[in-house]
Amino acid sequence: MKQQILVSGIGGQGVLFLTKVIAQMAVNHGLPVLTSEDHGMAQRGGTVLSTLKVGDFAAPLIRTGQADVALILWDDNLAAHCSLLKEGGALFVNSDKAGEGDRIDGSKIAREMGNSVLSNLILLGRAVRKKALFCSEEECVVAIRQLAPAKFLEQNIQAFTTGLNL
Repeated sequence: MKQQILVSGIGGQGVLFLTKVIAQMAVNHGLPVLTSEDHGMAQRGGTVLSTLKVGDFAAPLIRTGQADVALILWDDNLAAHCSLLKEGGALFVNSDKAGEGDRIDGSKIAREMGNSVLSNLILLGRAVRKKALFCSEEECVVAIRQLAPAKFLEQNIQAFTTGLNL
């Protein structure tokens, strides 16, 4: 099993937490995983790009046209990072605008849940529902339980479950 995944957003959207959850699922599966993060100005709302390679890979960076799955948490990042997605790859976009890919307004749903950062797990739930990732629903919940702070645990699981039901 090999899968290349990119996660793109801006600082404060939970890109790095989402990356950790996906990586933890790979570890729980007994699969090798490589990650790379680019978040230089993220604390100021700048772009955050994270890549994951699950399976037997030599390096963590994803080349142009090689990503199997893209999770775009900030619609404006799509133009900058869509070239990494391979033809026929699975594209999930957090957006209230029409356009390419599987789009859901995760930010609106997350705000209604009381925490705008939850859009990351809502989008993850959608991707898992569509069977775009290597993992099952149950494996995601296990990884979230392993990584989420206790005070946010139930809210994180609720966000993921919400994405599953969209």
